[in-house]
Amino acid sequence: MKAWKHFCTITRHKMLVMKGCFQVGLIRQGLLHDMSKYTPTEFLVGCKYYQGTMSPNNAERLDKGYSSAWLHHKGRNKHHLEYWIDYGVPDKEGPNKGQKKGICGMKMPIKYVVEMFIDRVAASKNYQRDAYKEDSALKYYLGGKEFTMLHEDSRAMLELLLHMLAKRGEARTNRFIREELLKGRIPYEKTALEKITESL
Repeated sequence: MKAWKHFCTITRHKMLVMKGCFQVGLIRQGLLHDMSKYTPTEFLVGCKYYQGTMSPNNAERLDKGYSSAWLHHKGRNKHHLEYWIDYGVPDKEGPNKGQKKGICGMKMPIKYVVEMFIDRVAASKNYQRDAYKEDSALKYYLGGKEFTMLHEDSRAMLELLLHMLAKRGEARTNRFIREELLKGRIPYEKTALEKITESL
């Protein structure tokens, strides 16, 4: 029974992400999103720790002190910020200009920041069901923001999208992503993105 419920939960989430990705024009990402969840390494753990109200990875972490499924998942899915954690080598120019030394978040390609945003929205819809509101994903993010290791430009882009969703709704946010962000009409830098967020 847990296996079927887990299958339904991850498939419903995948369908929600697919719908969101299709709406902004990320067809390939929508189709391939979270396919590793169906591999034995992740699926069997998901079945064992299924609860229906939160990720089974959290339950595995509480039980074992780490999540084997998550360690497998994050290294195979580029829409997770953890995929982009690496050793910083400060560049004078380039995407990591001003980067600190040591372990830090690298600047994510825009299409993966967008997929990360859609993933967070879909997770909120999937777990909250009828209680979901357009500020749900923002509230969840803010609750754990201090623990995320994101490049400052990628963080500014994610926060812009979460705030836009909360204040202007999903349809307008998706249109902004499709017509502005993914077409390169918005500078992918913290200062410019924060100005847009402030103007919402």
